[in-house]
Amino acid sequence: MSDIQAQISVLKQTADPVVADAIMRLIDEGEDHELNRINLLEFAKRSGLDEERVISGFLHAARLGLFDLTWNVLCPGCSGVLDAHDTLKSLRPDDYHCGLCSCGYEPSVDEQVEVAFTISPKVRRIAAHDPNTLPLWEYYKQVFWSSGIDLNTDSFAALTEEVTLDALELPAGEKAVLSLQLPAQFIIVFEPVTHSAHFIDVQGEPTKERQQLSLIFNKAHPPTGSITLRPGPLRIALDNQSGVRTLPTVFIAAAGLHDLLGRRRPFLTAKRMLSNQTFRDVFKADNLHFDQRLKITSLTFLFTDLKGSTALYERVGDLAAFDLVRAHFRALLEIISSEKGAVVKTIGDAVMATFIKPEHAIVAGLRMRAAMDALNKQRRSNDLVVKIGIHEGPCLAVMLNERQDYFGQTVNIAARVQSLSTSQEIHITGPVNDAPAVAEILDKRAIKPIQKQAALRGIADKMLVYEIP
Repeated sequence: MSDIQAQISVLKQTADPVVADAIMRLIDEGEDHELNRINLLEFAKRSGLDEERVISGFLHAARLGLFDLTWNVLCPGCSGVLDAHDTLKSLRPDDYHCGLCSCGYEPSVDEQVEVAFTISPKVRRIAAHDPNTLPLWEYYKQVFWSSGIDLNTDSFAALTEEVTLDALELPAGEKAVLSLQLPAQFIIVFEPVTHSAHFIDVQGEPTKERQQLSLIFNKAHPPTGSITLRPGPLRIALDNQSGVRTLPTVFIAAAGLHDLLGRRRPFLTAKRMLSNQTFRDVFKADNLHFDQRLKITSLTFLFTDLKGSTALYERVGDLAAFDLVRAHFRALLEIISSEKGAVVKTIGDAVMATFIKPEHAIVAGLRMRAAMDALNKQRRSNDLVVKIGIHEGPCLAVMLNERQDYFGQTVNIAARVQSLSTSQEIHITGPVNDAPAVAEILDKRAIKPIQKQAALRGIADKMLVYEIP
């Protein structure tokens, strides 16, 4: 049996069988571009498969060596890939600069870091494994722009003709000249390999005199420049000193370009990956450095704690209590995973979990409460009482005790809110209660949150919280 056959055999045992079959078909039958920077959410939609099962399946496939996982820092303006990292540890805390948009960004894992999967060259060689051999527009589609740009083939061809005055492939060490007629519009001379750009503000009276512009491409990523010229003929002298092929392109910064860049589709974000249970389980080594801090602008935290666990051990005995507590943990962890959440850690009889959206957390909390009721009915007792608290807000992703964890006031508040519960009620904060999807879920179940002011330990002011009775 070959190595690849062995990897596929293991994948079918570790991943959902239907997802594993879909992955195998993609490897065998997919076109080259379909195997480069695969957008898992689009793949799941196209295949009619559950997103979480697809993400889990590809993570197992990447762990087996069938795919390479990359963390791509994106420009929020144009969705261009500013840098690609093969591990989360390589993500820099400083600014990433986009030449096309002439802006710098501090990376946030919410929407600015894309997680994509590319077939391993050991499994199947595709054109994108040698990006400097890709045709110009294929380079833009497969390398420069992220999987979040929706590039319909026909519309992309029409738009590139509409928004592009000229473009060429310039080999390393060579020079070239572009001669073109400047329209009375804003022009961008952009080079995607070195991420350099030059802006031309075309204004004033048209001229028949040839205007001149010289541009040098090198590995130093020259700063974005700008110049004001008049409508009329322009001669651009290009000098490629970068050591690799460059792709200078002259764009018209008009409605057509904005339309092209505005066609977005959902993609797998780093925030979602960090809150994926499979990733936390099988990619532990790909987590953060001990001194690395990643900002997350919004994450939902759910804390649980088993009420009166010490008295429970006293009342039913160590062996029975241990089995009961373990059954409680099994139920909670299964619910967290199935509701698109991930367990950060367990502390004694308590659980800390994260969810991308508050509606996922509230459904998980309601299911947890129902699961405890079911376990109690099985035992004809009321021994299992779980206190639950949910809060949403900004935080830092960090490494604590060799484990990916979270830090910040949002985490503190979520833990304190959980302590307000005395029985099976759930306590949530204003940001969770105000989420439209949460309100819809509670309304459908005829649940009316009870508003109250609460003093939380370590929090200076009283907070408005809501009890889910």
